[in-house]
Amino acid sequence: MQFDFSARQLITRLIFWLSVSSFVGYLIGHVWAAMTLVSVSLLIWHYLHLNKLVTWLWNSKSLSPPMAEGGWGRIYDGLYHLIRKHRNKQKALNERIRRFRDGAEALPDAALVLSNDLTILWGNKKAQNLIGIQWPGDVGQRIDNLIRFPEFAKYLEAGNFESPCNVPSPLDAEKQLELRMMAYGSDQVLFLARDISKVHRLEEMRRDFVANVSHELKTPLTVVRGYVEMIQLAENDFSPQWLKAFSTIEGQVSRMDRLVEQLLVLSKVEVNSDVENSDIVNMPEMLGQLIEDSQWLNVDKKHEITFDIAPDIAMLGSDTELKSACSNLLSNAIGYTPENGKIHVSWQYDGERAKFSVTDNGPGIKAVDVARLTERFYRVDKSRSRDTGGSGLGLAIVKHVVSHHHGELVIKSDWGKGSEFSIYFPNEVISSLKN
Repeated sequence: MQFDFSARQLITRLIFWLSVSSFVGYLIGHVWAAMTLVSVSLLIWHYLHLNKLVTWLWNSKSLSPPMAEGGWGRIYDGLYHLIRKHRNKQKALNERIRRFRDGAEALPDAALVLSNDLTILWGNKKAQNLIGIQWPGDVGQRIDNLIRFPEFAKYLEAGNFESPCNVPSPLDAEKQLELRMMAYGSDQVLFLARDISKVHRLEEMRRDFVANVSHELKTPLTVVRGYVEMIQLAENDFSPQWLKAFSTIEGQVSRMDRLVEQLLVLSKVEVNSDVENSDIVNMPEMLGQLIEDSQWLNVDKKHEITFDIAPDIAMLGSDTELKSACSNLLSNAIGYTPENGKIHVSWQYDGERAKFSVTDNGPGIKAVDVARLTERFYRVDKSRSRDTGGSGLGLAIVKHVVSHHHGELVIKSDWGKGSEFSIYFPNEVISSLKN
């Protein structure tokens, strides 16, 4: 119920009572005494209700206000209405909080709400089971004080939370966790931890299987190649049809051998995820050797290959892995560029980073395929890959090598115009050959 009350009404009522008291005092001959008595009575009446109001607000557990008439009754009713409204809002807010917590508890992941300075504000029960963080016992603790792994410390220091961070569980070293962080509201961070132990074990089994099978294939392939080469040497003992068949066998064995070699390299770079970047790799010398070795690949296609190699930029890292990555990019350009094409190989500074790039004027790659090029066995044109001996593993190897050296692989391609494959290496892994 709406109630309008103004200072004018208050003054009007006060004047009314004073007028009545003065009139009665005039009739009995005591005007000031009557006015004083009425004023004191009004003051006492207001103070009594003020005392009731204070007692109700601070000491009473009852929601119902004291009974009163007139203006005080309206005040009590107004306060009662505001309290009921506030309690309804509080009840609705509590219901929302309950639903949020029920939803958070239903998540299969450990969930924490952090402040911008990474202190813990809230967590679900899964956080206690997976990472040993309890709520509310650990409220106010920094997350990096409770999850103490070098990988996680580097992840926080880098500040790039687009990709997850994988660490062992603080409670069980056999468990592997995937940690993710994302903005939550305007001034908070949502932290999620997921148990990926099964996926991790399956990935290890896959790598072991590929590595073991590839290793086991090496011996029979070597035997078959040896017998085929021995037969080809005795070409006078066989008809042209058999010689053609043996030549086909030799070509397929060679292709199979290259595939096995790349599988072994891929298995190795996947396992060796932490490269000790302490060895200085003479990149100009290594690239010069690669360019010289690649000339035999260019015998049939006769590409125009140009080079721009800075003589003083070296790298800290794995010579074998860097050689494999650069070799794959160069051989891909030679293999997929049509005859008499143009290929440019560059190793130069690009700002504070070093950039290795291979540019060609080949057929290019459609935008829909660019994002999938680094997947294992993914080939844009399967028939063309068979013709050129491609396995779909080269760029997967490049991706892992680049990751080990904290670099970035950038692929730019215009359909029908050509492609540029570039690797950017950060300043911390760059060295100098100058004395």
